[in-house]
Amino acid sequence: MSPGDNRSQEVTEFVLLGFPGSHGLHLGLLLLFLLAYVLTISENVVIVALVWASPALHKPMYLFLSHLSFLEAWYVSVTEPKMLLGLAAARFRRISFRGCMAQLYFFLALACTECALLAVMAFDRYVAICSPLRYPAVMGPRLCRLLAAGCWLSGFGISLGKVFFIARLGYCGPNALNHFFCDVSPLLNVACSDMWAAELVDFLLALLILLGPLLLTGGSYAAIVAAVLRIRSAAGRHKAFSTCAAHLAVVLVFYSASLFIYARPRAIGAFDSNKLVSVVYTVLTPLLNPVIYCLRNREVKEALRQVLRRAHALPHAGRPARLSVAPRQGPHP
Repeated sequence: MSPGDNRSQEVTEFVLLGFPGSHGLHLGLLLLFLLAYVLTISENVVIVALVWASPALHKPMYLFLSHLSFLEAWYVSVTEPKMLLGLAAARFRRISFRGCMAQLYFFLALACTECALLAVMAFDRYVAICSPLRYPAVMGPRLCRLLAAGCWLSGFGISLGKVFFIARLGYCGPNALNHFFCDVSPLLNVACSDMWAAELVDFLLALLILLGPLLLTGGSYAAIVAAVLRIRSAAGRHKAFSTCAAHLAVVLVFYSASLFIYARPRAIGAFDSNKLVSVVYTVLTPLLNPVIYCLRNREVKEALRQVLRRAHALPHAGRPARLSVAPRQGPHP
């Protein structure tokens, strides 16, 4: 057993400092974040159920959207329940060493999977706009399943390497993490062993999972813009851009926050500004993504109307039909 392993046992738990402020401020944040959490879970569950229940949405674009919604329902569940408990009472801010590493792993795994999934969605839009006639042949069910599985496997595989090196570091105190969940930078700031290998591996893997999909996304959109500009009619250009606007907005918000936090050398100070940026991609972005994707999407809104109509008609269909019986009349003379 290495010295780092022996020292890591000296810290058996961490204390998440969370957000500064008074008890009244914490209570207000608790109510606000609880509402955001409930809405996020509800929105994403509705999207997954809607795509599954509506044959009109059995298309590659909505298949990947359902994966994104399923992912984000778990993504917020990794960090927000612990954050909400910490806002409710100080005793809930403690987290065991193993619990902290587990939270870090699943958070990074889901975030890395989302990076890959956003790139795949950009590729899907590229094929749909630049090669519309070949789109059904290229984006077949088998390829879509392989791409979705590749996103999940790459995200969970890369995160395993990142967390492996971080978990082997020595943590000999203090055990206070200046964050509201177990993240890479706060953990490295309290490590007391040589962490050049962990920093290097984490930085390189962060560049791989962030910049790789970002380059694919950028290349896809460069080709999309070039193809759209060749469309002569303004209505055609507007229709083509409208199919990408929602995805592009999500990509810009997600990558702006992620690159600010992760694509830079480690052992940085965990300032309160980092917590605010973390709130953007752990609370705000998952809350807004379903709205951005579905608010102006006609197919999703029409599918939702049909599902609601079927759900409304189902109880009535189970009832016995009322027979209108004409009043009995006396014998004719």
